Amino acid sequence: CVVWDIQRMGPSTGLPTRTSQGDLLKVYYLGHGDTKHVVLLPGNMEECFEFGWRSFDLAERLQTPVFVLSDLDLGMNYWMSDPFTYPDKPMDRGKVLSKEDLDALQAEGKTFQRYADDGVTGVGPRTLPGTDHPRAAYFVRGSGHNADALYTERPDEWQANLVRLHHKHEYARTIVPAPVVDETAGAEIGIISFGSNETPIAEARHMLDGAGVRTSYIRLRALPVSDTVKAFIARYPQVYVIENNFDGQMHNILMTETPEHAAKLTSLRQCDGLPLTARWIAQSIIEKER
Repeated sequence: CVVWDIQRMGPSTGLPTRTSQGDLLKVYYLGHGDTKHVVLLPGNMEECFEFGWRSFDLAERLQTPVFVLSDLDLGMNYWMSDPFTYPDKPMDRGKVLSKEDLDALQAEGKTFQRYADDGVTGVGPRTLPGTDHPRAAYFVRGSGHNADALYTERPDEWQANLVRLHHKHEYARTIVPAPVVDETAGAEIGIISFGSNETPIAEARHMLDGAGVRTSYIRLRALPVSDTVKAFIARYPQVYVIENNFDGQMHNILMTETPEHAAKLTSLRQCDGLPLTARWIAQSIIEKER
């Protein structure tokens, strides 16, 4: 499934007409037990449209819920946009076995293992309802299951399932929308942000450049983060994580995703119901650099 969350100021009903980026932790770790989810982070109207269909492809390929976090600044206000680019290929349904595929497995003496772990993607094959084959059916359950989709409480089988889910999350890093990187030669300051912060950060970087402060910038477009993000953080002695929430939620996530670089990550956060401003971003960095 795909869930869109147009974030506004909370908690509870909060400020219904004010913007926020306060739902990151909620959707990334949603659920009990050891679980994390795929989260897409569009930064403009074109990406809102593009992620509308890419999110379904990812949900099908990974066989998992996908969350898209826009925010009220993007979702409620007017924006100029170039014409949208429509997908040039059909929907990607992922690992789906047809009647012919099941016949081939049976001929080879193999069985259809719904939750088999290939050790790379962590995604097992599936069949669609109505597939005309006696071995197409399988049980769908939220309780513990093994590779054959049978109920189990065996410790070894459940641990194997958690390993499979870990493989799936690591595979997701390689296929979610890549971050957008804009690096400046000689810069010693890195900036990380996401979503509708894109516009004020571009202006703030121009203001900082005028003050002699050179910066490089990476805009995250998805969680989990890719190796590109980890390499960006490694290259800079000081990295500011800029976001529109009270707790510095992306900063917290990045510290857990890149614990070896946690000491160099500094949280810059503001949460007053309004979009971030270039002046606040530039002044906050200058004050930290004094």
